[in-house]
Amino acid sequence: MNENWMQKYEEVKNILVCPTDLETYFTSDEIMGQQLETMEIGNVSLPSGKVVVRDPLVYLNANQSPYFVQAPKGDFPVTIAVVKSEDWGDRYAVVKVEFTKEKPVIYREALVGIEELEGVTEDDFFGFGVDAGLGCITDAEVLPKFADEADVDNLYDDYFADIFAKSYQDNPKNQRDAGDWINWKVPNTEYHIPMFASGFGDGEYPVYFAYDANENICGLYIQFIDIELALSEEGDEEDVE
Repeated sequence: MNENWMQKYEEVKNILVCPTDLETYFTSDEIMGQQLETMEIGNVSLPSGKVVVRDPLVYLNANQSPYFVQAPKGDFPVTIAVVKSEDWGDRYAVVKVEFTKEKPVIYREALVGIEELEGVTEDDFFGFGVDAGLGCITDAEVLPKFADEADVDNLYDDYFADIFAKSYQDNPKNQRDAGDWINWKVPNTEYHIPMFASGFGDGEYPVYFAYDANENICGLYIQFIDIELALSEEGDEEDVE
């Protein structure tokens, strides 16, 4: 990240915003007829406030760049908005880290500071890639600790599979029997890394910092499913058929 990039970011930061009020996923019982409920999964540890959101099995290592925006430091509650759909099943639509109790008024995309911002439009987002059906939230200071534990041949089969299965046994609601979320305490530390299923699976997903009316950061939101968009796309497919 350099001065020119920051200057460009200031020009486009209010273009790279979420058109949806993501907090409604946590305050509404339904959206467009799709039932919603929320699920608290414990705290995430952000000792430096340098946030990293990645696929934990494929793209998480000690060299990952955090988002350039400085988040609050500390341990913060993580909540998942679950859409209960007859067609889709139980899917994790939005994941929220709550920094304060203030109401969000704008959601700006979280960026690492190297993105190509020239020519971006309201339809663009950068997001993070998922290749193993999972996302996680952690901190740059925690990454080396994760890397120490991740030195196995198959990170899921050899390490996390049993932990996810235990999560289902302990908390079966809104999970499949192999497990869809954990709040993993990194061994020999006090750090927690929440991991969770990524909406409809593999793909690219946007992450947003939420700002309150005083322009202070009040939350972080991962948008896995835009219910209105998903339903409109299904409708388009039916029209084509």
